[in-house]
Amino acid sequence: MYKPSSWLKFGLFAVGLGQSFAFVLVPPLARDLGLSVIETSMIFSISAVAWAITSTSWGRASDRHGRRNIAVIGLIGYSISIIALITPLFLVEKKILDFVYLLPLLILGRLINGLIGSATRPAAFGYMADITSRSKRTKKFARLESSFLIGTIMGPMMGGFLFLYSKTLPFYIFAMCGFIAAIGIYVTFPNKISLKEKSEHIISKLSFKDKSVWPFLLIAALSSLCQASLLQSIGFFITDVFSNEKDLPLVISLTFVVLSISTVVSQYIFTDLMPIKNNKLLIYGTFLIMISYLMAALATSIALFYLAMMINGLGAGMFRPANASTLSLAQTPDNQGKAAGYLGSVMPIGHVLTPIVAMPIYQLEPGYLYLFSAALCFISLLFIIGHPLLRQNEQTCAITN
Repeated sequence: MYKPSSWLKFGLFAVGLGQSFAFVLVPPLARDLGLSVIETSMIFSISAVAWAITSTSWGRASDRHGRRNIAVIGLIGYSISIIALITPLFLVEKKILDFVYLLPLLILGRLINGLIGSATRPAAFGYMADITSRSKRTKKFARLESSFLIGTIMGPMMGGFLFLYSKTLPFYIFAMCGFIAAIGIYVTFPNKISLKEKSEHIISKLSFKDKSVWPFLLIAALSSLCQASLLQSIGFFITDVFSNEKDLPLVISLTFVVLSISTVVSQYIFTDLMPIKNNKLLIYGTFLIMISYLMAALATSIALFYLAMMINGLGAGMFRPANASTLSLAQTPDNQGKAAGYLGSVMPIGHVLTPIVAMPIYQLEPGYLYLFSAALCFISLLFIIGHPLLRQNEQTCAITN
């Protein structure tokens, strides 16, 4: 792995390992120890607020100070946070730590990820935009996403196996992967690179209100709320609706695996093997995600719920790289990190709003939450079809106000 991009992909893979296993294990374990559904969601939502606040600043920093240092800082922050997140759970379980400290320490552990771990993504996508041509932007962004998603697939699988030996072992190994990736990036990465593209129009102060930015942020925010409510509710939904299933932790883990594998397969097929234009990816992806939520809400068996998650992953594999790539193509080279930071800042919005909006809906009736997500997808689909910028196949030049 002598290429900087290979270490970058490994770093995102490492992040995926820890993030997915934390989503699988932390909510049910925290609830078993006495935390409520709302309190458990708060752990992730507070971190998401920190992520949203800091992501743009990290993106701007990567534009000014180079991608390498910012990516390394982010990976170190992630590695520390995954250890800080899981340690209080097991200390309380073993009665070494009083229960009253559990929620504050869990929030603190996850907060480290929001404040510092948020640096990795804008630096990674900014670097990939720097070194790739416009025609290959979507494919390269999809491969970055795939590295993270493969990690989310392997997280529950590897974590579940390591969990048999020790409850803390998976998290320390996943954190070590993050540290190794940080070292590899620091050694191989050029901190400053020559931009391949030249722009006739230099945007000195890119704002989230610019017409080349806000449409992508809006649909990303709607997608974020749908995805975050899904990720945070899967464990509860399966436990509450399919309680007669044996080995519920395994059933929950397999749900994440199905979701992630279908996303990776979708990205490979529709952005690499048989590439589809960005505007079509946005429309088809949003439509499939909407259908998947309707199916999940009406699922009468775990098999049907798995099918809904597979369709959701297929849609996400189309939507996410297309949105990130189209936003990137609309910007000048000197604003790639900041644009990626803006996108990163809205992606956690879902985790902020989930305990406020999604979980109260879930407590009324589990299926209502997925019907609500389907309605949001329908609104997003109408916006994509109706907005002239999103209808374009590709942004052929940076857009200025």
